[in-house]
Amino acid sequence: MAIKIEMLRCFCTVAQTGNLTEAADRLGRTQSAVSMTLKQFENHLGKKLFAGERKTHLSALGEQVFELSLKQVRQFDQTVQSIEAAADATHGLMRIVSVPSVAALVFPSALEYLTHRFPGLKVELRDTDTQQVLDSLVDGKADIGIASGFHPLKGIKAVPLFEDQFGLVCASDHPLITRPAPPTLDDVMAAAFVRNALCGLIQTPKFVQAIADADVTIHNTHSLITMVRTGKWVTVLPQTVARFLPETTAFRALSDLPDKRKVYLYVKEKPRFQELADACSAFILSRKLF
Repeated sequence: MAIKIEMLRCFCTVAQTGNLTEAADRLGRTQSAVSMTLKQFENHLGKKLFAGERKTHLSALGEQVFELSLKQVRQFDQTVQSIEAAADATHGLMRIVSVPSVAALVFPSALEYLTHRFPGLKVELRDTDTQQVLDSLVDGKADIGIASGFHPLKGIKAVPLFEDQFGLVCASDHPLITRPAPPTLDDVMAAAFVRNALCGLIQTPKFVQAIADADVTIHNTHSLITMVRTGKWVTVLPQTVARFLPETTAFRALSDLPDKRKVYLYVKEKPRFQELADACSAFILSRKLF
């Protein structure tokens, strides 16, 4: 018996809920049907996915299968949504994905422009990290992407959008913000420093060496800002992010950190709706974002 997507969905739901009854309710199936599907899955694999007869704990194999299955189920659902959106987009479909710091600058004006120029157009906007922006373009889930750094991709054109300076981000009353003298890398690293994903774009040797020993890394920007605004932590981010910082947080350039983040606009060379993609990318490039 071949493994089917609904088999993976059934297993993931049981693993998440920890019991057959709630899983059956979520799936809209009977408890016996869910139990049978799980049994067929385990028989196909020849091994148990749960430790014991109850469904509260996964086996060692079950942990691995759950991680892989959940990823495939989510990808399948996203693909189905994209297919249905494309079929329903009689006036066209534009899908734009961007890193969060730039999405806040681009999405409002781009959405207003597209909906006014192309009445009836379907628009999908999503913000995520650079790697997922690139993956969405490669997987055909986005027509236009905005990401940090240059990444050559087959069939996708990369156009420079803007550059912004890296600098210190911390609480607005932090000594490194309030003191007259500009802070240095040594000052930053002497404080409680939190590494983030964008730090990987910085090439200054002193900084690269210093962050190799960083004990804390936070990938989500919102969580990162929540940490630094307490006044106990500091980080380094591009200046664009400073436009959306809460009043209790501030940005300040570092005297010995010249690095800038380079942001690129990525456009599929052969999108389904060429006119829309051309118009949207031209509009974004015409904006003075920084």
